[in-house]
Amino acid sequence: MSDRKKPKFNIGDTVVITMYGTVGKITNMKWLDGMYVYEVNRSEGLYMESSLEMLSDYKGEIMEKEHIDIEYKYFFGDLVQVKGYGSDLFKVVGFRTEIWRYKEDAWEDIIYELTRISDAEWLEANEEELILVADAESADAFIQKLGLLYLLNKKEKLPELKEKKGSSFRKAEKEILAEIREKKLLIDGLLDIFNDYRILYEMFHDEEYRHIMRVILRKLKQISNNDGKSTV
Repeated sequence: MSDRKKPKFNIGDTVVITMYGTVGKITNMKWLDGMYVYEVNRSEGLYMESSLEMLSDYKGEIMEKEHIDIEYKYFFGDLVQVKGYGSDLFKVVGFRTEIWRYKEDAWEDIIYELTRISDAEWLEANEEELILVADAESADAFIQKLGLLYLLNKKEKLPELKEKKGSSFRKAEKEILAEIREKKLLIDGLLDIFNDYRILYEMFHDEEYRHIMRVILRKLKQISNNDGKSTV
C-alpha cells in the first residue's frame, strides 16, 4: 500500500481527454498493474494519467460536446391523420431525429414512420404534418368503432316475421330478436363515433370530420326508417 504513488487526479476533477479534446469529470478510479486508471463521465472506457489533463492546465483546443433535448409529440401506436391525405388514418410505428449542422445554421427534423390503417401503406411525415386522432391506449377502440360505419354498408335488412307454425316460427322469432339486439349495438356504436368526430371537428374545424358526421346521421336515419312493425 505504501508503495503506491499519489494519484494525479481525484474523483470529481474536471479533466480533458487530450486525444479528443473533450471535457469530462472523473467518476471513478482504479489501481491496475501498478498505475491508476480513470473513468470519465461514467463511460465504459478507462484512461491512463498520460491521456488526461486538468482543464485548468490544458492549453489545447476544447471540442464542446453538444447536448440536445428532443421532445416528441407522438409515440408508438398513436392514431393520426396526415395533412394532404384527407380522412385516412395512420398509426405511428417509428420515429427518428435527423440532426443538421452547418457553419451558420443548425436544426433538427423529427420524422415519423406511419402505416395506413386501410391498406398498411408505409409513409414518412414531419411532426407539423400530423394531427392526433387517438393516443395509443384508445387507438384500437377508436378503429373498432369506425369499423361499424363500414359494416353497416353491408348489412342486410331485418328479416320479416312470417306466419309459421311450431319450431319454424320460434326460430324466426329468435333470429329477429337477435337482429334487434345487434341493431341496437350498431346504433350505440354509431353514436359513439359521431361524438368522437364532433369533438375532433370542434378542435380542428376540418370539413372532413363534419362530412363523416353527416354520413353517420344518414345511416342512423336509414336504420330508423327500416324499423317497420317488427319491433315492439
